[in-house]
Amino acid sequence: MQSKSATNSSDKDVLHLYEYAVVRYIPSIERGERLNIGLIMMCKRLRWIRARFDINLERLSALYPSADIVPLNNQLTGFELVSNGDVRNGGVIAQLEPHERFRWLTAVRSACIQTSRPHAGLTHDLDKTFDNLFASLVL
Repeated sequence: MQSKSATNSSDKDVLHLYEYAVVRYIPSIERGERLNIGLIMMCKRLRWIRARFDINLERLSALYPSADIVPLNNQLTGFELVSNGDVRNGGVIAQLEPHERFRWLTAVRSACIQTSRPHAGLTHDLDKTFDNLFASLVL
């Protein structure tokens, strides 16, 4: 899910500044335990944002047997609508610029869906970097 193609063949020598955050599920706020379930990444200069989720149900049920997947999926759908800028279904926040949506989605909150603090990096290929980060931090 991204707002436009991150890179093309003519700009492989250009380094892009990006920020990313790991999306986490916290079934019990009081206990503070969490499970990495997604990633959101943004490049302000290219007006690019991408989010992806993968809930490992086996891991989730082993760690949190009473976790209710239906509300979790509903909340992730809302997260995804805002990230994608779906102005029809994502509400007012979805109308903001990609970097503003990223800031809203990664703001500190006390909810069962939270993100890590944003981290920055430089890359020639945003999509490849996103895929690598997703594989190493979520899968």
